[in-house]
Amino acid sequence: MQRKPLEGSALAWMTVALSLATFMQVLDSTIANVAIPTIAGNLGASNSQGTWVITSFGVANAISIPITGWLAKRIGEVRLFLWSTGLFAFTSWLCGVSTSLEMLIFARVLQGIVAGPLIPLSQSLLLSNYPPARRSIALALWSMTVVVAPICGPILGGWISDNYHWGWIFFINVPLGILVVVIAMQTLKGRETKTEIRPIDTIGLALLIVGIGSLQMMLDRGKELDWFSSNEIIILTVVAVVAIAFLIVWELTDDHPVVDLSLFKSRNFTIGCLCISLAYMFYFGSIVLLPQLLQTVYGYTATWAGFASAPVGLMPVLLSPIIGRFAPRLDMRKLVTFSFIMYAVCFYWRAYTFEPGMDFGASAWPQFVQGFAVACFFMPLTTITLSGLPPERLAAASSLSNFARTLAGSIGTSITTTLWTQRESLHHAHLTESVTPYNPIAQGSYQQLMEMGMSEKQASAYIAQQITNQGLIISANEIFWAAAAVFLVLMILVWFARPPFTTGGGGGAH
Repeated sequence: MQRKPLEGSALAWMTVALSLATFMQVLDSTIANVAIPTIAGNLGASNSQGTWVITSFGVANAISIPITGWLAKRIGEVRLFLWSTGLFAFTSWLCGVSTSLEMLIFARVLQGIVAGPLIPLSQSLLLSNYPPARRSIALALWSMTVVVAPICGPILGGWISDNYHWGWIFFINVPLGILVVVIAMQTLKGRETKTEIRPIDTIGLALLIVGIGSLQMMLDRGKELDWFSSNEIIILTVVAVVAIAFLIVWELTDDHPVVDLSLFKSRNFTIGCLCISLAYMFYFGSIVLLPQLLQTVYGYTATWAGFASAPVGLMPVLLSPIIGRFAPRLDMRKLVTFSFIMYAVCFYWRAYTFEPGMDFGASAWPQFVQGFAVACFFMPLTTITLSGLPPERLAAASSLSNFARTLAGSIGTSITTTLWTQRESLHHAHLTESVTPYNPIAQGSYQQLMEMGMSEKQASAYIAQQITNQGLIISANEIFWAAAAVFLVLMILVWFARPPFTTGGGGGAH
């Protein structure tokens, strides 16, 4: 039996609570990006080790998303949402009080696990408690928080790490989490969903944890251990490949799979999921790379690196409601094609303009224009992914696509940072070869620096630093070129999806 939708102030407060929960989760995936150098320095770790703070959250979150559907059926959507929010606030506090990188990564893993149900359940509860005629407005309001959070994340993270202890990046979730729990308990009282005892695919879940966990460890540790020259990396790779292979075979034959791979029989689901995952991999990788590049090479503070990254969120705030209103009249493939063209343009733009002496505008303008791409990205691709599926499969489909997207973002971070450091070493070696006593340009540079009052040792150190910076810029630009090429290929792939692009249920857990 369908419950009567909420009305009046109860509906408004529920929207605030569910949107805040989503805001916290999305904010937490970007707020730490600009603070990585500060956190790593404070805890005595390298920048590459510091990226574990991002990837550990991402992979734990990716693993916990697929079991959201089972948990919601087992204990109820409202109860699971309240527990997830409360535990998210507690694990955020644990992150803030961490005194070592190992403790912080452990707390981030716990935080990622409990955060898994927040986005699917906030959307599911919103849709099931709103009047059907107003659900499109509900989703527009809800999606605003998804696009506002990435604006706030870099600026807030930078400002906090520059002016206060970095722990406050996580502490701000505590009062927000408590507020969400209090409001949700009041507005969703007596609106618990029907529960049932269903078996969980424990073997599939174990294989998922071992396979994805090993894969992420291999990607994170590889750059420090020189990849396949290390026995540890070889073992992790073998474990990951074997576990994921067994997982695929098991999930295709189990009656209650934790990951419903039969969804890939749907052409639109496969193409939509592939496009959104690969695009998000490069998009999120660049979100992590850009602040580190600006701070390491250009000497930006964390706050200003945040300001330079933040313009990407301005256009989605303005365009999302308009696109949501007119989307039913548009071919989703055209919106996605426009999005991918704008992504490619912005990555090519960066590859041309990122050079020594670059000003603030050169880094901020491509981010602003990329906002057009972001605005035409998530909603159309989600619609394509879920199109043609019956209502009862929407929850499983959205969980699986969220799982793939979240994991892709985590892998994108590892691949981007690894390529950046590896290519820098190569370019550094090539550039250093030209600094010899027989090169008149090199000797002229030395002479100029010494005339400015530097000793020979100081001049050598200065030139070495300039070579390092040049290597970091060149390697970042190579990544931007590669990302642009991938988006051009994805632009072709999306046209293999078949219209009409309508979801079977009109609403489900996304």
